[in-house]
Amino acid sequence: MSEADFEELHEQMLAEVSGDTAYVSGVIGKAVLDERVMAAMRKVPRHEFVPIELRPFAYANIPLPIGFDKTISQPFIVALMTDLLDISADDTVLEIGTGLGYQSAILAQLARQVYSIEIIEELGRQAKQRLHRQGCTNVELKIANGYRGWPEHAPFDKVIVTAAPDLIPPPLIRQLKGGGKMVIPAGLPDAQQLVLVEKDSNGRVTTKEILQVRFSQLEDPDASMT
Repeated sequence: MSEADFEELHEQMLAEVSGDTAYVSGVIGKAVLDERVMAAMRKVPRHEFVPIELRPFAYANIPLPIGFDKTISQPFIVALMTDLLDISADDTVLEIGTGLGYQSAILAQLARQVYSIEIIEELGRQAKQRLHRQGCTNVELKIANGYRGWPEHAPFDKVIVTAAPDLIPPPLIRQLKGGGKMVIPAGLPDAQQLVLVEKDSNGRVTTKEILQVRFSQLEDPDASMT
């Protein structure tokens, strides 16, 4: 496929994201996503963050498999989760679940610094290469179970999680800065909700369910020990 083909499909994807946003406006409380988020979605080439055999489908508004029983999220969900975070240009963001780096690249357009954790070494290795090719120099990546976060760089202004624990991990709440926001899918596999977590300046935490979603699970590494 030519770059012109990709550009045409990219524009169609953006239109579908906008359409989905309007469709669920009653649920999410807005009919249009933030302009900065949509500009980032326009700038980042999704076809650079999928396996080469799936490039023709890169701009379909659906999740796509990336190996190891993992997926790259549906573009609408990427855009919505990013929008919910309300990222400022000087924010430091923690991302749990790098995958092949697409969400990381979107975050990199909006934040000062992104710290991203991927549990599968091969995906993390590929993500580093893909992010480097796109000039995303403000993303630092490590291979680990993201359940415990990245305490060395905490606290974070924003946290985004792209795998679903049954319950929101306490370490991630602790590593969220006062005044910060986290967006995370949580719940049992057949009843996951996308949740917006907010921590006020006094450390009080509130949660709001946004809509039903389906993500791979985020395992508590200590669960098997109890």
